[in-house]
Amino acid sequence: MAAPSRTAAFRLSRRLRPQRPQPSFPTSSSRPTPIAARQPICAPASAPCLRWHSNFSSVNPDEVSHFNALAGEWWDPHGSSRLLHLMNPLRHDFIRTCRNSAAQQEPDQDESLSYLDIGCGGGIFAESAARMPNTRRVTAIDPTPSVLAVAKAHARKDPSLSDKLTYTQTSIEELPVPASDAHRYDVVSLFEVIEHVDEPAAFLELVRPFVKPGGWLVMSTIARTWMSWLTTNLVAEDILRIVPKGTHDWNKYINEEELRRYFLDKGWESPRVMGVVYVPGLGWKEVRGSEKVGNYFFGVRRAVDADAS
Repeated sequence: MAAPSRTAAFRLSRRLRPQRPQPSFPTSSSRPTPIAARQPICAPASAPCLRWHSNFSSVNPDEVSHFNALAGEWWDPHGSSRLLHLMNPLRHDFIRTCRNSAAQQEPDQDESLSYLDIGCGGGIFAESAARMPNTRRVTAIDPTPSVLAVAKAHARKDPSLSDKLTYTQTSIEELPVPASDAHRYDVVSLFEVIEHVDEPAAFLELVRPFVKPGGWLVMSTIARTWMSWLTTNLVAEDILRIVPKGTHDWNKYINEEELRRYFLDKGWESPRVMGVVYVPGLGWKEVRGSEKVGNYFFGVRRAVDADAS
């Protein structure tokens, strides 16, 4: 596999922002110096985001085709989705950490929660969320038909899920926006999703109205560094082959500070991050500071006084 190039990084910088005249490129000590700096997801807070065209689609046909081919192995804990199965407990740990953070009032442990799992794949997180005792409902969406068929078939094995878990083949832009806060979600999840989206800024704008004021948007993704290219692309896909080849496009990775800048002054608060590292034989482990070089979780709370749009 060829190393990341200046050309690829520049093409990505154009996808990450609305069209503006003569953009300036930021610098960051966490980026590999031989690679052209990538434009942040959105312009700095001093420059307001432009409205995106209504014909935007978050669905990349190549990504859909890739994951369709992997559908049959989704629930095999030793198959191509093994790392996702191993990461799932940390997803729940991170959500609990966000909701229990000092920045918000102590949550009611008896409160029933609603989840929207975007890009749910075969349902590893969606099913586990539906089984939580304080879960009221889980809506899980994905545009990939064969993967979603696997998710539905697996859920049918447990009749107790039928009243709490709903799968829908759709994308976020086709999902009806809730008409009121009562129908928005306490937790909206984007696990291993945003690095597969061509225009993450436009995508996140579409996600925003689904999060209830006081609710959390949580995600996991990968930092764009030389180390992440080495571990996720060269080693994981090409050498060890523990991840199917073509799963990751290094040029779509997003650094944690880029996410922080994007959410600044947009009605979000209390950003939280947790870096994780895969340790062979032990699974995924939280490692402080590792969000600067590889995999990490990121969460942000929608301000209670945020507008509904």
